Formats: sequence, structure tokens, C-alpha cells
Amino acid sequence: MAWFWRTLVEAWTNFDTDDGWALASHVALSALTALFPFLIFLGAVAGMIGQPALADRASELLFEAWPPEVAAPIAREVHNVLTEPRSGLAALGAVLGVYFAASAVEAMRIGLNRAYGEKEARAWWALRLESVAFVFLGAGTLLVFAFLVVLAPLIWNRAVALAPRLEELTRLVTAARIVAIFLVLIFSLSVLHRYLAAGKRRMRHVMPGVLLTCGSWIVFGEAFGLYLERFSANYISTYAGLASVMITLLFLYALSAIFLIGGEFNAAIARAARAKKNPASQDTPGSL
Repeated sequence: MAWFWRTLVEAWTNFDTDDGWALASHVALSALTALFPFLIFLGAVAGMIGQPALADRASELLFEAWPPEVAAPIAREVHNVLTEPRSGLAALGAVLGVYFAASAVEAMRIGLNRAYGEKEARAWWALRLESVAFVFLGAGTLLVFAFLVVLAPLIWNRAVALAPRLEELTRLVTAARIVAIFLVLIFSLSVLHRYLAAGKRRMRHVMPGVLLTCGSWIVFGEAFGLYLERFSANYISTYAGLASVMITLLFLYALSAIFLIGGEFNAAIARAARAKKNPASQDTPGSL
């Protein structure tokens, strides 16, 4: 525990030194800007494969882990956007969705490179193409996961109809579904830490920060939900019709900061390992 807290303090200090708060605001604003265009793109992809309802289900999964006070206003608007009939402008909306979502990926890249002490040497167009690939990968993963979540209850209901005694295991199946969502989140964060930032990192190098991020997100989500239950009226009185937007931006800001601290945590562990292996080495950030 002493090692954990010492490393966490070092990660927090480096996060502040590396302008982490400014980078977190950049990631949060980019994510908020990209949210609706990305979901429009998701709807276009779902329509191409003949499953337009999957995009709406995927958006529900995306907001499921958010506090209700944050997710509900956004989810309603997302549902309206995804269920509204579209004309030929759908293709343009999908292209813009990819562009804005790729910009959000670039914001995360900048934050991770700063956290890991890396400098990007690749050409800008290569980075942009990689960000677009991440957008397609994220959209595909979300749609596949949404399909599995939609399909799983149908299979379970059929199994219960054939064997009624299985109904006693419904809570266990629900718990398994939550664990599956958590594993998908861990996988997604691991891919970002390993391949988005410059340099090379192994799974064991990024897992501490990924687990720290996931755990902190869960704790913060619960705490933020309790906070909004008591003080959400303050946002309404201050920001009026923009209250839901400001709450969402604050929520994404905190999530982004926690995400970047996870990178700083991994970098702090790597520096400690290098210092232990070679005490004469300089204690400077670098690749893992």
C-alpha cells in the first residue's frame, strides 16, 4: 500500500506538471464535440449492415455506466437523432462524424504522449489515418457488443422457457453482463495505452494504469451521481438551459483527467523499475 500511494502521488504530481488539467479539458471538449457526430456515424454503419436499431442500443450501452443525471438528457437527444429519418445528408453526417471523432482520438494521443514522456515522430497524415482506424474499430466493437447484448436476452429467455428452473440464475446472468461490459472497457483502454501513444508498451506495463482508471471511474461516477442528486439545482439556476451540457462537460473533464493520470501512473511505475535496475540512470520520463 505504501508503494501504491507513493506512486500515485508521483503520478498526480507529474500530471499537474505536464499541464494535465489543460490536456484533460482539451480531451473532454473534443469528446463532447465528437459525441453526436460519432453516434450519427454509428447509425450510418448500423444501417449499412441492415440493423439500424443497433445504433440506438449501442448508445444506451454507452450511457449505461454514466450517472442518470448526466446520461438522461443526452440519451434522449441521441435517441431523437438516431431515430430521425435521414436524407442524402446522412453520408455527409457520417463523414463529419468520423472527422470529429478522429479529432477526439488525437486529443487523447496528445495527453498520453505527454504522460509517457513521448515525442511523436510520425507524419501528421499517418496519425490522422490511425485515428480514423481507431474510430472504425471503436464503432465496430460497440456495434458487435450491442448485438451480443441484444441477442443474449433472447437466448436466455428461450432457455428459461425450455428449463424454467434456470430463472433462478437470472441475477448471475445480469452480473455476468456487467462483468462483460467491464472487460470490454479494460480491453479498449489497454488498446489506447499500448497503440495510440508513441513508443512501445506491453500489456503488463499498461494494466496498472488501466485498472486504476476503471476503478476510479466507477468511484467517481457513483460520487458524482450522489452529488448531482443534491446539488443539480445549482447548475440549473446558474446555466439555465445549458445545465445539462455543463454537467456533461464537467463529467467528461473528470473522466479525462482520470484517464491521463492512469498514463502517468504507468510512467511512474516504469521509472521506478528503471531506477531499481540501474540506480545511476537519470529519473526522467521515457518510453516503456
